[in-house]
Amino acid sequence: MTGKGPVGVGIIGAGVISGTYIENLKSFADTELLAISDLYPEIAAAKAEEYGVALHGGNDVVLNHPDIELVINLTPPAVHTEVLGTAIAAGKHVWSEKPLGLNRESGKELIEAAKTAGLRVGCAPDTFLGEGLQAVNKVIASGAIGTPLTALFLMQQPGPDRWHPNPAFLFQEGAGPLFDIGPYYFTALVQIFGPVESVAAVGSKARERRTIHAGPKAGEEFDVTVPSQTAALLRFESGQSLTLVLSFDSAVPRILLEITGTEASLQVPDPNMFGGEIKVRKPDAEDWELVEDAKEKSARGTGALDMVRAIREDRPHRATGALAYHVLDVMVSIAESSESGEFVKVESTVQPSEPLPADWDPLAATV
Repeated sequence: MTGKGPVGVGIIGAGVISGTYIENLKSFADTELLAISDLYPEIAAAKAEEYGVALHGGNDVVLNHPDIELVINLTPPAVHTEVLGTAIAAGKHVWSEKPLGLNRESGKELIEAAKTAGLRVGCAPDTFLGEGLQAVNKVIASGAIGTPLTALFLMQQPGPDRWHPNPAFLFQEGAGPLFDIGPYYFTALVQIFGPVESVAAVGSKARERRTIHAGPKAGEEFDVTVPSQTAALLRFESGQSLTLVLSFDSAVPRILLEITGTEASLQVPDPNMFGGEIKVRKPDAEDWELVEDAKEKSARGTGALDMVRAIREDRPHRATGALAYHVLDVMVSIAESSESGEFVKVESTVQPSEPLPADWDPLAATV
């Protein structure tokens, strides 16, 4: 189905992130946000009233709407594949917040179900389509650092229990820093280095229970059921390697992504953002040189917008289910290595996505 005109969109899941999606989808000329739903209809009603969404209620208001072609899934990770599968069964293209799922089996089944139905699967993160990471690829392609060899990535923070009003799910199955934050960085690195071949990892927990520090539940405790810190070594099919630490246990917030090449090192903007500064440092230099300050034009939902335009133009979209599945496979492999103490070979492979065209304008009416 290609059709003409804006693509009708419905959102399932009216949690914290939904406000950003609603604002952006309503600003895009190529999307028409028709409904928002939630397992708890009263939450959907409050969000709809806040942002002026006409229809709201339980999930059926989205799944049964004849003019909704794309379902945006913003539910908790543990039910991602279940919700996406239901939407596919209802004949809808699907876009999901990250991660695609929690295990390889459900991810494979979802991709196959969509393929059989002739429908598309897209998945966050879409920050790799932002101006910052798109510019990084251009700088590398220019030869500014020579041949990329290795990368170092650190993401450390005290943890979302310090600020999130309902953070328990971020320390349980399907989250932790590996599954919650990891997709941004693994997706970006696959775009730079290509697919991951194998991994080795260790995981740890600072404590078994944590305390909520913000919102109406402040003072309540919850169980930590997954590692709150993961350290890993990744080897890419290209032979390049990455060392990383993902932590919710650090008192010192720190984000660092550096790529070392044969001629120089490259400082990469935070892959959780759409823009940022790109710096290069050569061996004999006293400091980093700013080579580009990429200003944000894109925002959350850029990948869904590209998907919408791809549906109308009958072309491949960029933030594909295959890319999201490979990232899921990488994260599952890291978790398996952490448990076994051995290198784990990543089962899947994927090709990096095409960059956005130079004249990409998210606000333009193109369909």
